Amino acid sequence: MRDRAAVRIEGPTGRPSFNGDAPVVVVVGAGIAGLAAATILAERGARVVLCERENHLGGRVGGWDTVLADGSRATMTRGFHAFFRQYYNLRALLRRADPHGTALVGLPDYPLWHRGGHRDGFAGLPRTLPWNALAFLWRSETFAWRDLLDVDARAALRLLDVSVPATYRELDALSAATYLEHVRFPKAAHALAFEVFSRSFFAHPDRMSAAELATMFHIYFLGSAEGLLFDVPTDPFPHGLWNPLAEHLTALGADVHTGEPVLEVVRGGRRRFTVHLATRPVEADAVVLALDVPGLRALVEASPDLGTAPWRAGIEQLATAPPFLVSRYWLDRPVAPDRPGFVGTSGYDLLDNVTVLDRYEHEARAWAARTGGSVVELHGYAIPSTVDEHEARRRLLDALHEVYPETKAAGVVDERHELRADCPLFPPGGFQRRPTVTTPEDFLVLAGDLVRVNLPVALMERAATTGFTAANHLLSRWGVAGTPLWTVPTAGRNPLLRAVARKWGRVPG
Repeated sequence: MRDRAAVRIEGPTGRPSFNGDAPVVVVVGAGIAGLAAATILAERGARVVLCERENHLGGRVGGWDTVLADGSRATMTRGFHAFFRQYYNLRALLRRADPHGTALVGLPDYPLWHRGGHRDGFAGLPRTLPWNALAFLWRSETFAWRDLLDVDARAALRLLDVSVPATYRELDALSAATYLEHVRFPKAAHALAFEVFSRSFFAHPDRMSAAELATMFHIYFLGSAEGLLFDVPTDPFPHGLWNPLAEHLTALGADVHTGEPVLEVVRGGRRRFTVHLATRPVEADAVVLALDVPGLRALVEASPDLGTAPWRAGIEQLATAPPFLVSRYWLDRPVAPDRPGFVGTSGYDLLDNVTVLDRYEHEARAWAARTGGSVVELHGYAIPSTVDEHEARRRLLDALHEVYPETKAAGVVDERHELRADCPLFPPGGFQRRPTVTTPEDFLVLAGDLVRVNLPVALMERAATTGFTAANHLLSRWGVAGTPLWTVPTAGRNPLLRAVARKWGRVPG
C-alpha cells in the first residue's frame, strides 16, 4: 500500500547481529524516538537499558490511568495524534507491537471548519499532483478560482520543488507568515494553511520557519500520494501501542525502566560512559539521548564533560514552542450523531480542533455506551503568554459550545486538562543550528523530533526516523547491519512541474 514513489534508504551493512560481544547501550527517554532506537538495537542483540523519567512510555504520545468522579477508570493522554499514512518508519516500529495492523483505524475524512462558514475536507481526492490540488481547488469552499489571480505564482511554485536540505537553504531565513504573505493566498486559504500546517508545530507562523512549512506541504499533500487522511488508535496509546512494544523489547532482553530519571552522563568507568540513574549507575558502551528540549538541555547541563563548547551552547539555545492546552470532558449526554471523530477548526478563538473519542476509541466508546454520554477533547495550540490556564480552559469550552451547540446544555461528569510547553520550536534561521543525530562525543547520539535529519519527515515520523538513524549509526560503528529507512519522495514529485518551479519559481525576499 506504500506510495510507489516512496524512497528507501538502505541501512548500514554488516553481520546480522552481535554474537557474544554485545555492547551495553543506555537509551534515555522512552518516547517514540527512544523506543525506535531501543527496538533496532535490541533486535540486533545489543544489551539495551531503556530509562524513562515518567511512569509511562510514549513520551508526548503517552497515557496514564485516572479515576473519574463517577468511579470509572479511564486513560488520560496529552491529546489527539494523527497517524498519517506517510509515517513509514513509525508504522514499521508499530508493526512490532501490532503485526496484524488492528491497532489503528482510519477516519473517513480530515474535515476543516471555518468560523465564517466554509468547510473543507480531503476525502475522495486523487492521490497525486497536480490532480489532487486541482480537485481540492474545484470543490473547496475556501478557495475561489478568481482569488487565484492574486496569488504570486512564482513564489508559490517553490512548493512544487521541495527537497531537503536545499529548501532550508532557500527558505529557512523567512518566517512561515512572511512566505504566505508573499504568496498572497486568499484570506480564507491563508487560514487553511495556517491551521493544517503551521499550528501542527504548536507555534504561530511568525515564529516558524518557512522551510518547515514548505516541507510540510510536500510531505502531506504535494509530494506524497498518501494524502491527508490518517489513522487513529482504537485503544488508548498505552494499551494499543506502547505496552505491547515494551513486551517485545523485554522479550529481546532489554531492561525497560519507567519512573527512572537519568541524572548525569559522564565519560569513563569500566566502559565508555557511566550513566547515573536516580537509583544506580549503569556502565554503557554507548548512549542514546532521546529527550524533549527541556530534558535534553537539563541533562547536558548536568553532564559538563560531554561534547564540545559549541555543541553544548547549541543545546542550551534550543527553544520550545508556546504552551498548548488539551482539555478533555466526559459529558453526560452525547454530541449530535453526525459529529466527526475529529475536526480542525479555524477562527474559533483559541480552539484548533475537537475530537470525539467515543467515535473510534474502545475505552471512550464503552464509557459513552454505559452512561449515555460522550468524551470530547479540545486542543488549543500556541496559547498566548497573556492568557493563563484558567482563562484558556474557559475560552476553549466556550468555543466548543459554538462549534457543537448541543454541548452547551451538557453536564460535565469530569474533566482533565494538560497545559504543556515542551514541543520543539523551529524558528526562522534555525535549521543549521539544530543538533544532528551524531554529536562530538563518540558513541553518544541524539534522537527525537527536535533533531535535524536531512529527509522530508516531521512530527512523530521525525521522532521514529531519528531513532532508527541513531541506532543505525551505532550499529555501523560495530559492523552490524542496520535497518532501512523509508520516506516520501525527497524532491518535488512531478518532474515537469519541478522543472517549471526551478525555472520560474522565485524565493521571496
